[in-house]
Amino acid sequence: MVSKLLVLSALCSLAVSKPHTRSLAVHEAVATTPRGYVRTAPAASDSTIKLRIALAPKDIDGLITTLYDVSDPKSNLYGAHLSKEEAEAFVSPTSETVEKVNEWLKENGVTATPLTDAGDWLSVQIPVSKANEMLNADFSVFTHPTTNKQVVRTLTYSIPDTLKGHIDVIHPTVSFPNPKGRHPVVHSVSTNNDTRRAADATCSSSGITPACVQSLYGVPATIAKNSKSQLAVSGFIEQFAQQKDLTTFLQKFRTDLPSTTAFTLQTLDGGQNPQGNNEAGVEANLDIQYTVGIASGIPTTFISVGENFQDGDLDGFLDIINFLLNESSPPQVLTTSYGDDETDVSRALTNTLCNAYAQLGARGVSILFASGDGGVGGGQSGESCTTFIPTFPNNCPLYVTNVGATQLSGTSSETSAGFSSGGFSNFFGIPAYQASAVQSFLTTLGSTDSGKFNRSGRAIPDVAAIGTNLEIVVNGRTELVDGTSCSSPIFAGIVALLNDELLAAGKSPLGFLNPFLYANPGAFNDITTGSNPGCNTNGFPAVKGWDPVTGLGTPNFAGLRKAAGLS
Repeated sequence: MVSKLLVLSALCSLAVSKPHTRSLAVHEAVATTPRGYVRTAPAASDSTIKLRIALAPKDIDGLITTLYDVSDPKSNLYGAHLSKEEAEAFVSPTSETVEKVNEWLKENGVTATPLTDAGDWLSVQIPVSKANEMLNADFSVFTHPTTNKQVVRTLTYSIPDTLKGHIDVIHPTVSFPNPKGRHPVVHSVSTNNDTRRAADATCSSSGITPACVQSLYGVPATIAKNSKSQLAVSGFIEQFAQQKDLTTFLQKFRTDLPSTTAFTLQTLDGGQNPQGNNEAGVEANLDIQYTVGIASGIPTTFISVGENFQDGDLDGFLDIINFLLNESSPPQVLTTSYGDDETDVSRALTNTLCNAYAQLGARGVSILFASGDGGVGGGQSGESCTTFIPTFPNNCPLYVTNVGATQLSGTSSETSAGFSSGGFSNFFGIPAYQASAVQSFLTTLGSTDSGKFNRSGRAIPDVAAIGTNLEIVVNGRTELVDGTSCSSPIFAGIVALLNDELLAAGKSPLGFLNPFLYANPGAFNDITTGSNPGCNTNGFPAVKGWDPVTGLGTPNFAGLRKAAGLS
């Protein structure tokens, strides 16, 4: 609280004194303009640029240590999740950081606005000429010829020597947005007619229903009674979830659930969720229908993130986490089916987002991401590559759970889905919880595709679930969809059901999942066939044990219950 007040009182001031000369050092730089952008002109000196400044957290190492302690089943502190105030205490900047950054801003006559309760993020709006002067930068207009997308960026920027260790990152600066925008991780969509099977527990490759998912993984259909277990679904790029389609979906495929079951709406960054005809989003409907359809009776919230981003190049990914961090009781599970490639964001900017995930995880929230649909070629299929492309932002080393995809082989067995993204981060090393499992895979792999990936990087996915031919309802009609977008909501629903039982028993929710998951490989159906091609290769193979196609495998609900101490 003290740090927050310091930021509010000290940083929101405007100085008129002449700027002092300071020795500057390069803070971030890129050698070339990424993703096909070309520099077309200097940015107009009198135009306004909105910059976000991430202040160095007071004790990020302490936060990560605590995250491990409360997430590791072997720890005496397992399940002792932090309160909002306890988590903020780790990431709030020190008084020294506040004072030094305040002094620098005052010298330049700049007003800053805090963006978070912890005071670790600031926003400034200044002329381009001032930004160039303060940061020794060259903000320019960059154009992507194929899409005609234009952005104002710089290839390098500097900060005063005296602020090293006090400022983590300033953006938007050297990170360039994907010209195609954020992707919903839906691999393909095919129209279906309304004569499809109803709730049939007999799984068929021609159409997967909630009843099939329950049959595959032993998921109970019993309606949850503990309203303390809550689940949230991320919504981006104006993908809207339709209540009337959810009603139709339940009438077709979950007749045992009340067709009046509804989801709650929250919005940020100008988000909305219109319910007009033909406004349904395939991704949003899929995510809502399979969280509600699997997590029977669990209160579900759709969080619609608009386009008025406060986090710049992170395109709302950080905004939604800060939104939840500002809540005293955030939902215990968050699933996201959008993503990009690791190459799109600078290392420093990725670190700041990962730290936010760590903060939310330490508070007992399970964060799940679809791993992507491009095999070893990144988040989307068809990307040109000579080396394997890790996906983003699900590559954070400690703090999120990645969900790959499987498909049916016969009527009740699974093989890996060829589009299931997986691989190894070029930014982050292998975390301790998965080191043994990953090393076993690398030993099995041998020298195959040597040089095409980072053998010492954080490996994904962590787990998998069915991801092909799922039946959903869009604008009143049944369609089939493929993608890891199918898999993440399914796994999220299973986690929410486990949390329901844990909370009913007076225990803590699962929180950050990965240490628990890797400590219990026997709670999964091991997938040992298939691969994830890309980059003109066969990709990685699915093998016995963990692999970068399906992770530990698909969930066995009874096994997970036992591992969680529920049976």
